[in-house]
Amino acid sequence: MSYNFQLMVKPYLVGITGGSGTGKTYFLNKLLEYVGSKNVTLISQDNYYKPKNEQPKDANGIENFDSPESIDSDQFAKDISSLIEGKTVEKQEYTYNNPNKKPKTFIFKPNPVIIIEGIFVFHFKKIDQLFDLKIFIDAKPVLKLKRRILRDNVERGYTLEDVLYRYEKHVMPSYERYIEQHKHLADFTIYNNREHIINAVDVIGTFLKVKQGGLQ
Repeated sequence: MSYNFQLMVKPYLVGITGGSGTGKTYFLNKLLEYVGSKNVTLISQDNYYKPKNEQPKDANGIENFDSPESIDSDQFAKDISSLIEGKTVEKQEYTYNNPNKKPKTFIFKPNPVIIIEGIFVFHFKKIDQLFDLKIFIDAKPVLKLKRRILRDNVERGYTLEDVLYRYEKHVMPSYERYIEQHKHLADFTIYNNREHIINAVDVIGTFLKVKQGGLQ
């Protein structure tokens, strides 16, 4: 099914970013629960990593998945543009070469509200210029590291030693160079604790419900 965009305005695009482990997924789940998924499409940068053999490597030959060059930004931008044009997009889940995880196939359908999340979504200019609303999620460094350890061990099969190495050599330098600056440019900066998340979901969720109705 495609929308007739001659009879519709452009979908409302929301960009959500923040450092690794800030709790973007938790916020998104709460937001979608509040708004409902009927007229919302969520697309994640995490499914646009390049194959492992194309990943940039550090001085020790370790793949750096926390570099902008690790993302297939051209395909990411192309698929977002397709959604804006009213086309359905199909994308296979990226599993970080985890042999214990079977990839899913995601079907992204065009909707009045499109939410795009990922650590570099504001860094890529061809994507950044599309957003109507920009949200930055922030958290204390110790919490980010804790979440990173838990996620990378379960989802990506990394050992604790691997996680700590990547956090020091890849994650933090990338955050300081490419991501942190956008905290001061976003429309909303949300500090990830329970009270702030609940309040932010109420405010932004109510706003998006209005956008859902206005764009139908």
